[in-house]
Amino acid sequence: MRDKSTSFIRSLCVGEIEQDVLLPYPMMDSDEREILGTVVESVDSMLEDRGEDFRAWDEAGEMPAEFVEELRQFGLFGLIVPEEHGGMGFSNMAYSRTLQQVARHDGSVAVTVGAHSSIGMRGLKLFGTDEQKARYYGRLATGEMIAAFCLTEPDAGSDAASIRTSAVEKEDCFLLNGSKIWITNGGIADFFTVFAKTGGAEARSKLSAFIVTRDLPGVEVSAHEDKMGLRANPTTAAYFEDVKVPKENLLGPLHGGFKVAMEILNSGRSGLGGGCVGAMKRLIGLSSRYATERRQFGEPIGSFGLIKQKVGHMVVDCYAAESAVNLVAALSDRGYADYSVEAAILKVFASEALWRTADEALQTAGGNGYMREYPYERVVRDCRINRIFEGANEVLRLYVALTALNDVGQRLREMANSLKGIFDHPIKGFGLLYEYARRRANWATGLPREKTSLSRTHVALRPQAEIFEDLTRDLASMADRLLRKHGKSIIEKQFATRRMADVMIDLFVLACVLSRVTASIEKRGSDKAAREIEIARVFGGQVKGRAARNFRKIDDNDDELVKSLAEHAYEIGGYAWDVI
Repeated sequence: MRDKSTSFIRSLCVGEIEQDVLLPYPMMDSDEREILGTVVESVDSMLEDRGEDFRAWDEAGEMPAEFVEELRQFGLFGLIVPEEHGGMGFSNMAYSRTLQQVARHDGSVAVTVGAHSSIGMRGLKLFGTDEQKARYYGRLATGEMIAAFCLTEPDAGSDAASIRTSAVEKEDCFLLNGSKIWITNGGIADFFTVFAKTGGAEARSKLSAFIVTRDLPGVEVSAHEDKMGLRANPTTAAYFEDVKVPKENLLGPLHGGFKVAMEILNSGRSGLGGGCVGAMKRLIGLSSRYATERRQFGEPIGSFGLIKQKVGHMVVDCYAAESAVNLVAALSDRGYADYSVEAAILKVFASEALWRTADEALQTAGGNGYMREYPYERVVRDCRINRIFEGANEVLRLYVALTALNDVGQRLREMANSLKGIFDHPIKGFGLLYEYARRRANWATGLPREKTSLSRTHVALRPQAEIFEDLTRDLASMADRLLRKHGKSIIEKQFATRRMADVMIDLFVLACVLSRVTASIEKRGSDKAAREIEIARVFGGQVKGRAARNFRKIDDNDDELVKSLAEHAYEIGGYAWDVI
């Protein structure tokens, strides 16, 4: 029986590899897979010949109402709504795979569908009462009501505790006042998940979540924002002036809004990851065809080593991202209590892998890639936001590293506390002192210890499993060294925490890859899984090299010099040097 309170990556930072969390690699239920196959084919039938439409809508900055109606009729707004309420009842794995297919065709369409299910109505699914679900699920499934997520404000982005929108409790309602910005689907939504301060001006962090419908008096939505990418999706601001929100529209516990917001984002991140994977697969297809058809110097450009390098790395990035997407979706589907760090890692890795892929695909296409006639430049514009919304990657890196460091610090405190009074009981005290010294030595030197083996991966992957095991011990040592070096001031050492987060990101994704390739070998045999084994070897080597660089910079770095240069630029308001 798996312990569903266990976080794979948080355990990793104290040197423990919880294989049961990731192995065996999750597989979708056969009945759901069959339904999903039909849905994917239907998505292609609906979207594959709309390329010119997508380009025109991007230029116009608007998606026609007639097309939104097609999405409704197709059922794409009911993917995660339970069947008894008129939806598809898809698991997170199946939902993510569907969104992947939509994203292969167009980013604006994918985010319209994804914002509805991934975040807009996700709070209802996770925290809604039976009465709330009965009231809204049916209309959300049909798309009669399209959902949006309202958290960000002009002065409150990643710092959700700075929210100024307020909801004051009255006798029969909450009086909502404030504004929200950058609301995906804002122009077509009728169902808003809104976060507001409910603890008064002195209670900075007391937030609550509310279901707010467009028909409530005092709700206003702005015109569409003019954006760099995802231009066809209607992104807006929303304003709430003395909106009387019925008390039965409180979503989750009063003052529990921060947890509601975080769980919505965690649960929905496999959808964003699926969209990233879909766009990557499309770009790999475009680049592969272009590389074999475009000729220079009498040869297809795909015959040149540097082009092969670009496409090969795209394939590795896509496989790695897809492996993590499926695994994090499965953690949610299986009811794991704590996968927030894994979800944050997935979001960072997938969004950055797509950015690398889009950049290299455009480069492979050369001058054509820069022209609006071709899809590359639009994909580059569309995917840039992925590193910003649903949690800026910089903030998520801090969350990943500081969560782990907090866990390590807590264990060290517990061990230190256990030494109090040891000389009152010499025999017992000797054992405690030995255990404390052993753990500290293991973290500091990387000596073997219990639960540090990835033994259930296939023997063909043993070299990559050993890389993972060695780096796990190095990661535990890194955490210990950072805490001993910086203590409580580690929170201010963002260069150091970023390096630790990058190691954690790489290790989790590598574990996902090894789990997936193991499953493929066991099912198909080593010969048929040969290309996947190659992917594991390449990715394992990349992880090893990046981790080594991050470990070296714990003590030998130029962090303070870089910060000094930034402070100088702040002081003078720009760049100081010129030739005239």
